[in-house]
Amino acid sequence: MELRTLRYFVAVAEELHFGRAAARLRMSQPPLSRAIKQLEADLGTLLLERSPAGVTLTPPGAMLLNEAKALLDRADQVRVRVAAAAGASVLTVGMLGDGTDRGAQRLAAAYRRRHPDVEVRVREADLADPTCGLRAGLVDVALTRAPFDETGLTVHELRADPVGAVLRADDPLARRHSLERADLAGRRWFQFPEGTDPYWRSFWNGGEPREGPVVRGVAECVQAVLWNGTVGMAPLGHDLSEELAVVPLTDMAPSRVVVAWPEGHASPLLQSFVRTAAAAYRS
Repeated sequence: MELRTLRYFVAVAEELHFGRAAARLRMSQPPLSRAIKQLEADLGTLLLERSPAGVTLTPPGAMLLNEAKALLDRADQVRVRVAAAAGASVLTVGMLGDGTDRGAQRLAAAYRRRHPDVEVRVREADLADPTCGLRAGLVDVALTRAPFDETGLTVHELRADPVGAVLRADDPLARRHSLERADLAGRRWFQFPEGTDPYWRSFWNGGEPREGPVVRGVAECVQAVLWNGTVGMAPLGHDLSEELAVVPLTDMAPSRVVVAWPEGHASPLLQSFVRTAAAAYRS
């Protein structure tokens, strides 16, 4: 059994769907199906029951899932320890936004348990650079939000959050259950500094040119709303001041939480971080 094939099996067993597992693994479905069938042939037993709705684990499949996860976790630890012995025991992580996100907290706890000897250095980025310093070589990996220019980067989605309009609590629109972008026509919005990624700027400005104060950080956004009634957007579920309200926007695409790193960079520390992040955010 190859470790790669076991990773394929774990993805299918957790997703219980070949299509979702293939998307998670960033591969097409036919080679994934062939790999699982070959694994079943090698073991001489059926691991998955297939149906049009998806798959279910057989008893041998459930046993293999537990064993495979333990084995893959051990393999990750071995790779990282070898890298640490070679002098690569520091990982610099760029983070954008709220470090109290439960997914980020689970990730930190899980990575610390798996690799207690690795020093993780966190660089907090401002809103002008959604890649958190990746292109400038300031970080090894970024835990951030899309969209942004992905040229030269590998990007893996961890979660998608609905988006809402951030308003002062005494704003008449704050009492609405939901809004559309047209409801905010003529309002002043947050602006980002010159040189900000155009995909990022367009998304958070609702896809249209806007006028309003220039901000670089979340705290500046909050103050712009409180003091001047500026309108902005934020993912739903974030804790904000009691003086603010976040009203769901029904015609906005979700904000995607992603992990990103330079193409071709696949150090053991980075690979383990990405896999740990995927598991932490699935939880």
